[in-house]
Amino acid sequence: MGKGTAERVAPAPLVATSRQRRLISGDDVFRAVAFAAAALILVIAAIFVVALIVPALPAIARFGLGFFIGRTWDPVRTQFGALSAIYGTAVTSVIGLLIAFPIGLAAALFLAEESGVRLLRGPLSFAIELLAGIPSVVIGLFAFFILTPLMRDDVDPFLNHTLGFLPLFQGSPSGYGYLTAGLVLAIMVLPIMTALSRDVIRAVPRALREASLALGATNAETIWSVILPYARVGITGAALLSLGRALGETIAVTMVIGNRNEISASLFASGYTLPSVIANEFTEAVGNVYLGSLFYLGLVLVLITIAVNVLARLLVWRFTGSEPMAT
Repeated sequence: MGKGTAERVAPAPLVATSRQRRLISGDDVFRAVAFAAAALILVIAAIFVVALIVPALPAIARFGLGFFIGRTWDPVRTQFGALSAIYGTAVTSVIGLLIAFPIGLAAALFLAEESGVRLLRGPLSFAIELLAGIPSVVIGLFAFFILTPLMRDDVDPFLNHTLGFLPLFQGSPSGYGYLTAGLVLAIMVLPIMTALSRDVIRAVPRALREASLALGATNAETIWSVILPYARVGITGAALLSLGRALGETIAVTMVIGNRNEISASLFASGYTLPSVIANEFTEAVGNVYLGSLFYLGLVLVLITIAVNVLARLLVWRFTGSEPMAT
């Protein structure tokens, strides 16, 4: 009787072991799928970079690092340099960020902190998201037909008259140029800056606000001394994401920047950006060197984007005081 019972009980551990094996096998499959998905991102990024480098090899072999400092862009003599486009990209992006940052941050503070405008939060938030969804070509049309004449007839002459003693505002205003392109970029990145900053400010613990107010601080003092320092990392990230959007914008900028391969201190002057050169001349490129130079420009744009992201990470480490591996 005891022996029969022992024989019937014996298979139980075998069943448990089989279930454990199935569970372990499921974990292994899930881990492998998750790892493959993460590795796929790196593979796509590597393929993307290789797809830029290979066609750019003729230009890389001919111009080398001198491509970054060359100012000539002459398809007839097959002489190409990216400095003018890099300069235009940097100037327009900085102008756009300088305009969008204070406006976006102020709008985010208004939406997140002003309790008396609850009825306006929904419509204003919807308007911000709607502005973010407008295609860039539509914004380009708006800039071409409305913003450019306004800049030419009113804004540029006013700046030239009042601040013409500065090199930035000298020259003949035409409505096209770095300033107009920067203003267009500010319009395009403003929704990103506002929405992200608003979400970051709302994430500040309510206890910090209440503690500051309980100690006698005003709303302005609370925002300046408590909320903004707490949210500075997220606000910095929002600004850098906005900068990344500005760096890669193509159509809208191409329509208003003037598309001239030159470097000028005046914001009224026409210029070029890296994306606008590629968009304007890609269909006309003839020859390996010309086509390779355009791919080289794309590679330069990717390198600048990587540099911006590295700078963003360094700023996060600087603000949070955490180690790279801890983030």
